[in-house]
Amino acid sequence: MQAINDFILAAAGQPWVLLLVLACCIIDGFFPPIPSESVVVGLAAVAATADVPNPWLLALVAALGAFSGDNIAYLIGRRVGIRRWQWMRGPRMQAAFRWAGDELRKRPASLILVARFIPIGRVAVNLTAGVTHYHHFRFIGLTILSATLWAGYSVAIGLFFGQWFENNHFLGAVIAIICAVALGIIVDLAINRLRGKVPVVERLKDPDGGA
Repeated sequence: MQAINDFILAAAGQPWVLLLVLACCIIDGFFPPIPSESVVVGLAAVAATADVPNPWLLALVAALGAFSGDNIAYLIGRRVGIRRWQWMRGPRMQAAFRWAGDELRKRPASLILVARFIPIGRVAVNLTAGVTHYHHFRFIGLTILSATLWAGYSVAIGLFFGQWFENNHFLGAVIAIICAVALGIIVDLAINRLRGKVPVVERLKDPDGGA
């Protein structure tokens, strides 16, 4: 375990780790399997006690990557659509696209802001916003705000939980990541329950439900 902790600490202090964060956050905007939250939260948990990487710089890079990824997804949706590639055509992603299309017609601004905190939901919303030609400059403004909030939120979670595991960076990062994922699911459930909608998480379990 000590060897793992030493490796994590050494890697967190390297300049390239921020490039990894940037790349993960960009790709995650249009390709959901990339776990950008896990990378950001995990590094923030290390930073809580090791002071590397710098939390403010981590948040800035994460926000820049998230903003870039969201807008790349918008452009992909606008030019390519939502059925071009195999991963888009699966029942779960198509269910997410249908949900995004319905919600964008009703409450586009709040949806774009909230969707950034829901991994598959944000990809579906970003691509669908492009397909439906949602006003691009308005989308840019909303994604600046959502990316900044998401990055700050992710780093804050990592810092909060990481401070309790000064001697075990690996365990601190794992617990912080688990809590971040759980909070994301809770946010999705709470918001959709208030609106009387089927949450994204439940829709993806039952792609034909409520369609």
